[in-house]
Amino acid sequence: MSSETGFIGLGSMGGPMARNLLAAGYPLIAYDIAPEALEVAVEAGAAPAESAADVACRADPVLTSLPHSRTFVEVAEAELVPNARPHQVFIDLGTVAPPRTRRLANEFAERDATLLDVPVSGGAGGARAGTLRMFAGGERAVFERHRPLLEVLGEPDHIVYCGPSGCGQVVKGVNQLAMGLRRAALLEALALGVRAGAELEAVIRGVGGEDGWRRELADLAHLIPQGRATDVGVKSGQLAYYLAEAERRGFELPLTRALHEFLEDAEEVMVEVNRPSPSFWRELMDGMEPDEYLENY
Repeated sequence: MSSETGFIGLGSMGGPMARNLLAAGYPLIAYDIAPEALEVAVEAGAAPAESAADVACRADPVLTSLPHSRTFVEVAEAELVPNARPHQVFIDLGTVAPPRTRRLANEFAERDATLLDVPVSGGAGGARAGTLRMFAGGERAVFERHRPLLEVLGEPDHIVYCGPSGCGQVVKGVNQLAMGLRRAALLEALALGVRAGAELEAVIRGVGGEDGWRRELADLAHLIPQGRATDVGVKSGQLAYYLAEAERRGFELPLTRALHEFLEDAEEVMVEVNRPSPSFWRELMDGMEPDEYLENY
């Protein structure tokens, strides 16, 4: 194994993770297509690379934190797999469609290298604090060998081995769907109240509460008067990943499919998990202006 760890993708998630590794004493070779992001990592002590391929040629293991499934696939196919060496380890920290992860794992294996899929949850705050949840798929022995490195980035009790290649992405999917579908259900329930003429104060007092989903519904309802309900995401950009996995396995995710189809052609008016995304709330309001649905608040 190389004495230097590689890190590709230094955005709102990858940047803090890279700095935590540097602070823990890991020599780092870093790369990002954004020069300013790379500069921040270099100022923290990383050695700059000229490209993702350069990182693959110089480092082991190589970690990636890229903003989209498609981006990781493109970088892996063009720059990582062609430069992979026997026994080299690649650790993808992004959220990627499970079938694509498995295909790439096979391509790395053909070069006698290993891909671990270790998507994370916890947002930029968790990345900065080193308290991310991490879901690992791939060869267990390779995962255990790299656990000390992962524990710099995540909460040890929530760094979980999930099974063979792609299973990290599958368990991340459980995480995303549980959050997104629940949030969508609460927003849809609020839309019924707003569009049918109920006052939000009545909804909050009558239905809201101090714990669980009642507290979450009340919190969402409080966002509406400030016009911030459009900022509440339902993980829409990742729904297709898990529908693809379900289709491949021959079963249905009916609620996920309905939400995906409802938002599939919607205008991308907000940013969620660093991606342009549609607003489920805006689509539920279907052209109503804020003054219209707030006039009784």
